[in-house]
Amino acid sequence: MPKFKRFADASVSEKILDSMFLVTIGFAYLFALLNLYYTHQGRDGEPGLSVKDVQLAYYGSHNQTRLGAAINGPMESNLPNLAAKQTILDWINNGAKEEEFHEKVEPIMQENCIMCHSAESGMSIPHFTSYANVVAMTEMDTGATIPALVRVSHIHLFGIAFILFFVGRIFILCEMPVWLKRVTVAIPFMFLLMDIVSWYITKIMPGFAYVVIANGALMGIAFGGQLLTSLYQMWFYKPGSVPVEM
Repeated sequence: MPKFKRFADASVSEKILDSMFLVTIGFAYLFALLNLYYTHQGRDGEPGLSVKDVQLAYYGSHNQTRLGAAINGPMESNLPNLAAKQTILDWINNGAKEEEFHEKVEPIMQENCIMCHSAESGMSIPHFTSYANVVAMTEMDTGATIPALVRVSHIHLFGIAFILFFVGRIFILCEMPVWLKRVTVAIPFMFLLMDIVSWYITKIMPGFAYVVIANGALMGIAFGGQLLTSLYQMWFYKPGSVPVEM
């Protein structure tokens, strides 16, 4: 395979391959944003995603239980109606007694929750297959646990770093000043690392949620900028005299 340093030196086949990868990754990123929205929105009891939702995700509310925070937020849509939600909240407020659980709450969870909240689902989420497991969720909501953050952190760092690497490898074939190219390929990685670190700080300082949002937004802007610039230069940009290097 011939080596090249600019899109002008790439074959049409190489451009098609790079373009399809970038377009697919772009759509994947949009769906990732939608997943982020639906995962965290509504935690504060209001529709839409807000800074308060991010604070509740990492720091917790410290004035309600983990189960209450879940069904008041992202899990509310999984319940059949408001009556079912209120039944669970009343059970929590009444002391989360075992007899009342089996009588009123367990049927709701068997019908609407157990398909995901069980060992059979293979999902790394609390299991609702016993009273002991469910009552453990009626403790104070302190947000994401450290083990959960560690698990998500390593998935993000491995997965997103690979994506940024391949997008960056394509981007360095653009024609632009060398200093700008070097800064641009490094920025998304910097914001990714800062984003992960800010999760843990928000766990202690809820006001740091603003930094979580800022880092995520800036990483997305840098990522999108590389993607769109690469597509533009691949197909529409006319080579000039700007010095380039890998």
